[in-house]
Amino acid sequence: MADQSIPQARPPRTAPAQTEADPADEGISRRRLLGTAGATGLVLGTAGAALGYATAPTEAAAPLTSLGTDRAMFHGKHQPGITDGLQARGHLVAFDLAAGAGRREAAALLRRWSETARRLMAGEPSAHDDTDVARDAGPSSLTITFGFGRSFFGRTGLEKQRPTALDPLPEFSSDHLDKKRSNGDLWVQIGANDALVAFHALRAIQKDAGSAARVRWQMNGFNRSPGATAHPMTARNLMGQIDGTRNPKPSEADFEQRIFVPEKGEPAWMANGSYAVVRRIRMLLDDWEKLSVKAQEDVIGRRKSDGAALSGGTETTAMDLEKTDAKGNLLVPINAHARITRPDQNGGAAMLRRPFSFHDGIDPDGVPDAGLLFICWQADPLRGFVPVQRKLDRGDALSQFIRHESSGLFAVPGGAAEGEYVGQKLLEG
Repeated sequence: MADQSIPQARPPRTAPAQTEADPADEGISRRRLLGTAGATGLVLGTAGAALGYATAPTEAAAPLTSLGTDRAMFHGKHQPGITDGLQARGHLVAFDLAAGAGRREAAALLRRWSETARRLMAGEPSAHDDTDVARDAGPSSLTITFGFGRSFFGRTGLEKQRPTALDPLPEFSSDHLDKKRSNGDLWVQIGANDALVAFHALRAIQKDAGSAARVRWQMNGFNRSPGATAHPMTARNLMGQIDGTRNPKPSEADFEQRIFVPEKGEPAWMANGSYAVVRRIRMLLDDWEKLSVKAQEDVIGRRKSDGAALSGGTETTAMDLEKTDAKGNLLVPINAHARITRPDQNGGAAMLRRPFSFHDGIDPDGVPDAGLLFICWQADPLRGFVPVQRKLDRGDALSQFIRHESSGLFAVPGGAAEGEYVGQKLLEG
């Protein structure tokens, strides 16, 4: 994935100066107060807090660190949350329009959502009934992204505007899909580098839905926090593997045509938009962690330590698919995940992967419910995700260690211009 900036360390706060005790207060010494509080913890929480507010000297507000001040822009050619760097916290939520809600209600909802996204991404409170959850924080790289599912078009009478790229995805052998946690009329992706900022946005989006739409499913994810490593590097997933080495990069000449619908593409309302495939992929970590590091590397086709291909070099060295060892065995196994997913092994098919890890607790049998909230972006899923997944379905060594448990495909229109809301060209065209 895209490199992440290393935030500056927060400057140390100066401790308040101590003052001599007032003789009139000698009857209740600090030691006696702490001793009493230790015996009655509830008193510590109440009296201690009150004491702090009463005696702490006024301090100038410390400036936000770069983690808090980093800001993504809501208005633009593309929606935010697609080419932005990985964020530390993510929420995915799908909505279904309420019974009786149609095109008019959907337009009003997208107008509300767009205004809320614009405000929150700028570090401002929401326009109505803000919860104050993010009151003390800056934007923290918050992004909010909106998309439409296949069912949305029938619900709003816009079937003629539904893209053919939203045709249902084929079934795959690794699918164990829960329909209740798949698809949806509307999809929202939220990401931020602060957990409270991300939750604040999730809550605001849910409240804005009001009576127009109800939550169909919701998932929570995370990534390594920016600045947690000594230098910017590709992220790791919950299997411990560096994940995202060969992601398309905006600097590449064909990046736009691979990831985004062209300005004169079809349908017209999807100009500069993209298609998101969303999959909840359970990792069978107990089975995976029984493998030796060498066996894990053979499954992936890359070294676990630094992400370099098993054919040699560094993480970014081109993989040599024909290189063999002294016995004539391929260094990168024929069924290695990294070999099978290469664009040159799939007719040039490429997608921008921008996932979050997830952990939703421990099953009664002690197995972690954990894995990857897989999100990939492409100009056409029939030329991006589908051919690669079909190839993986036929012989990927990783398939025995993962399980696809939910799925969604969403049309994500281009960014909103100043004074517009996301999806306006569709809903008012």
